[in-house]
Amino acid sequence: MSQRFENKVAVVTGAAQGIGRRVAERLLEEGASLVAVDRADFIHELRALPGADGRILTLTADLERHADCEGVMAQAVERFGKLDVLVNNVGGTIWAKPFEHYREHEIEAEVRRSLFPTLWCCHAALPHMLERGQGAIVNVSSIATRGVNRVPYGAAKGGVNALTACLAFETAERGIRVNATAPGGTEAPPRRVPRNTETPSADEQRWYRQIVDQTVASSLMKRYGSIDEQAGAILFLASDEASYITGVVLPIGGGDLG
Repeated sequence: MSQRFENKVAVVTGAAQGIGRRVAERLLEEGASLVAVDRADFIHELRALPGADGRILTLTADLERHADCEGVMAQAVERFGKLDVLVNNVGGTIWAKPFEHYREHEIEAEVRRSLFPTLWCCHAALPHMLERGQGAIVNVSSIATRGVNRVPYGAAKGGVNALTACLAFETAERGIRVNATAPGGTEAPPRRVPRNTETPSADEQRWYRQIVDQTVASSLMKRYGSIDEQAGAILFLASDEASYITGVVLPIGGGDLG
């Protein structure tokens, strides 16, 4: 196993399940000291991962709140002395339906879930990286910026793309790289905590099926990707192998460019 992240300190948000958990696992496997963050209490299960002894700090936090993001970064630096890598993985569609069916509070909730944790965490992490003149940030966006039945989510992820580009412009000459991946459809185990606990109506099931069909049709490979295929791209952009790459949003969608 490559040791690309030996002597690196990495923070991964949304690390309790899905893509975030796989990124956290692989960072540990590749030598990183890890701060794994999630709202769910089962984030602490990661302490039992192989090789985690002394190299992992698990934290529960609500990253939709700026103060919680500041607290996470401060605890990371207090525990490990520095911050080299930030992977912003929090976000995801809460509702899936044509835009005219969204209610005001649902639109606000989608943007708060899929834009603000990335915005706040970048803001909270940046002073620690700038102090040392180095760091790598990878934001997890989505190819859903061009897609059906997820307009508020797509708008939030469009904001993540703009944040990525603008922050890269501001910080490149000060040693910070800022990139993003834009995952397409991804096969993953069922979520242990659903983003939406409401029982979907027949219409909502049909609208979600339209998302799946459009996602597969837009992919040149005509399939969903795996969690490892998503994690691999995130880890590459976070590593020194990508030392001459910044300001990029890399689509990981089997040829769907979003």
